[in-house]
Amino acid sequence: MTTMKAAVVPELGADLEIREVQVPVPGQNQVLVRIEASGLCHTDIHAAHGEWPVKPHPPFIPGHEGVGVVTATGPGATLHKVGDRVAIAWLGYACGHCQYCVAGWETLCEEQRNSGYSVDGAYAEYAVADDRFVVAVPDEISSLDAAPLTCAGVTTFKAIKVARLQPGETAAIFGIGGLGHLALQYARVLGARVVAVDVEDAKLELARELGADVTINARTMDPVKGIAEIGGADVAVAAAASPQSFEQAYASLRRGGRLACVALPAEDTMTFSIFDTVLSGKSIIGSIVGTRNDLADVFALHAAGRTRVIAEPRQLQDVNACFDQVLAGRVPARLVFTF
Repeated sequence: MTTMKAAVVPELGADLEIREVQVPVPGQNQVLVRIEASGLCHTDIHAAHGEWPVKPHPPFIPGHEGVGVVTATGPGATLHKVGDRVAIAWLGYACGHCQYCVAGWETLCEEQRNSGYSVDGAYAEYAVADDRFVVAVPDEISSLDAAPLTCAGVTTFKAIKVARLQPGETAAIFGIGGLGHLALQYARVLGARVVAVDVEDAKLELARELGADVTINARTMDPVKGIAEIGGADVAVAAAASPQSFEQAYASLRRGGRLACVALPAEDTMTFSIFDTVLSGKSIIGSIVGTRNDLADVFALHAAGRTRVIAEPRQLQDVNACFDQVLAGRVPARLVFTF
């Protein structure tokens, strides 16, 4: 096979096009992966619409939740072999020698390349990826489950880690979608009391199924007041792409609380009180995805039965309709293109 189907962004803001393109050839330190599942992350929509300050260059193939089987290896690619199932995550490459990489913060590397953004991603039947940056997927995990874990899972897992959530503390998760439904579960794994905040009753029902102790519909109740009535949040995770939601998450913190900023709204500004931050000893923490090691931990937790992925399969030719569903909030958690 020399050609494949791929969803291509022809120009920023345009509908994606399903095109027949050449199957890429793995270069130095690269593997060729036959994609079995590719998750739809809100970031893919931001990328296609050119909504962030640093814009991708069309035409390009989005997708950074790709899971599939290695079918060929390029020169120098010795870590994975043909037949291995691997995940292609947002962090497609980091230099490995800067102060961030050496300190275990490869996600802050200034030379990083990002799958489906600065290099072609996994909205395709095949994708090439750096052999050093794909992560092995355990046999116990289906490709459908592994795809959302590759970004939504590792991103919220890392956010909970950097927020230093402790057993017995209260965690408020703002936005129970692809990210939030997993953040909720990681907070439970750590022994926290969990508050789920959303504007859709169906998502709050899902949150209760997944073990949320308290649910708040922010459309009908002020979440700041509701969380204050139970003592405030030690940690709030902002997983909804809305500045108002970020501000509510911050305001829900008790003294000493930590806000983990995760989602990336197109409207790039939130307002908070400097006095309150200083006098109440609050922290505002930016958390960007996770490392290869974090993803391996996420897979291990799922393989052990500690988490549950809520995902629905879709076909790649329906990509534009799927984008519309996500933007309208009509998706239970994650949509995954299956091949």
